[in-house]
Amino acid sequence: MTNFELISKSSNADHQDIDVLIAGAGPTGSTLAADLLRRGLRVRLIDKAPHAFKGSRAKGVQPRTLEVFEDLGILDEALAEGGAYPLAGLHVGPFTLPWRMIQRNKPTPSVPYPNTLLLPQLRTDAILHRLIDRLGLKIEFGTAVEGFEQDSDWVIAKLSSGEKVRCRYLVGADGGSSTVRKAAGIGFVGEINESDKWLIVDGTVDKLSRNRWHMWPRTHGKSVAVCPLPHSDQFQIMIRLKTDETPVLDEAALTAQFYTLTGFRLHCITWSSVFRPNIRLAKNYRAGRVFLAGDAAHIHTPAGGQGLNTGVQDAYNLGWKLGQVISGAPDSLLDSYEAERQPIAARVLGKSSEIYSGLDKRRLSSLKRGDEERQLGISYHAGPLVPADTAVTKTLQVGDRAPDAPCIGPGGARRLFDLYQGPHFTLLAFGANAAKALPELTWPTAGAELRRYIVGNGSGDDTSIKDTTGNLQRIYGITSDMLVLIRPDGYIGNIIQNNWQGAFDNITRTITPSRTNAIPPSYA
Repeated sequence: MTNFELISKSSNADHQDIDVLIAGAGPTGSTLAADLLRRGLRVRLIDKAPHAFKGSRAKGVQPRTLEVFEDLGILDEALAEGGAYPLAGLHVGPFTLPWRMIQRNKPTPSVPYPNTLLLPQLRTDAILHRLIDRLGLKIEFGTAVEGFEQDSDWVIAKLSSGEKVRCRYLVGADGGSSTVRKAAGIGFVGEINESDKWLIVDGTVDKLSRNRWHMWPRTHGKSVAVCPLPHSDQFQIMIRLKTDETPVLDEAALTAQFYTLTGFRLHCITWSSVFRPNIRLAKNYRAGRVFLAGDAAHIHTPAGGQGLNTGVQDAYNLGWKLGQVISGAPDSLLDSYEAERQPIAARVLGKSSEIYSGLDKRRLSSLKRGDEERQLGISYHAGPLVPADTAVTKTLQVGDRAPDAPCIGPGGARRLFDLYQGPHFTLLAFGANAAKALPELTWPTAGAELRRYIVGNGSGDDTSIKDTTGNLQRIYGITSDMLVLIRPDGYIGNIIQNNWQGAFDNITRTITPSRTNAIPPSYA
């Protein structure tokens, strides 16, 4: 009998079975833990670091990620602790030229949070960690996955503490040097330029204005960027070194170098790091019962502020699928995670590399940030969860982001996002025929709940939505009787125009639990 079999057959006195073990308590792992906890799953979240991350590193939270944070109930905290990006200030000789690097957009009924939020990563982590604490989970710092074995039912992970954990699934959100990825034997394809090095420093700078993202594009053969961090006296400082220069993180050396490059005095350094732009993508996001997310699956250049956001949305995509499969949905639903998210990461890698290449060539236009970086246009319409014969509306197809819209709904809801908030599916019925079919559609009692609403003039009950302005139907492009299914991660799961029950069954059999897929009694 193998060691794996001995562990698998051992009693619960020797270990506690859990649903999901997550390695890495950064933004990706923390988002996943929070989503799984609100689904009632048994989760452990570990991190090899002795404490939470202390630096500003990934400081741009994109609009789509803000919508994820709203769904998790932490948006107000993020907005309170973050701020708007200032104009760039380009230092050219004795002049400082103001320039808008990141476009400012006005909120609309369909896009309530249109702008990138400046929020240092340590604060993003802290907000997510407070959420996890409220959900009743303690993060286990100073604990790493050292290896694992798996069979068709379980993963046995060995921790650095010597403990062995038996879990249904293991998720590696443990960064670019992911132990989980290496132990799973998953290739990490790409390149790193060892001669391209940046210093990243958090500190205070005397007499430097805080209303600009200061940039010295050419100073002593180097590039320097200094961004004020909101609600503090600190700046994030990035210095691109010469190709043959050895990084030095000694505080005295950093302050001396900064003064030579900018003429300003740096002090009170709280965090510093050496960064080498690395462009890599995991060959697979899944190996049996083991998954990768965030930097463990893809590493980007810093250009465009995409890495943290892509990782958070990996977790948001994977969370509801793990919850459904653990409740008895087909295992094939988990294959859709890689199929949906890997192409997104590949496209983001390409875009950030393009921007970074432009910076390399000192193209000012490469500093511009636009709609693509906001990640609101991401769609899974080419993915495996889209039925071949699905309908479309004038504005949406299956796989698109489900936009917000004004409405009057049950419980005082004033927007669709109020109704979507939570770990459930949502089904909207437009038109008399769809409204008539709505209560007759079958949905399993296991797994995520389905909430059903009739969109119209509103009857005042718990299933009606009043579209007083007509904006809801306009935004959703509704021109006839339709059912629109919204996934828990805020994407369109199906659009049905007729054959209500048959078309509904076609999609639900791939995403909802069935008796034949029920969890074995030994796991109950």
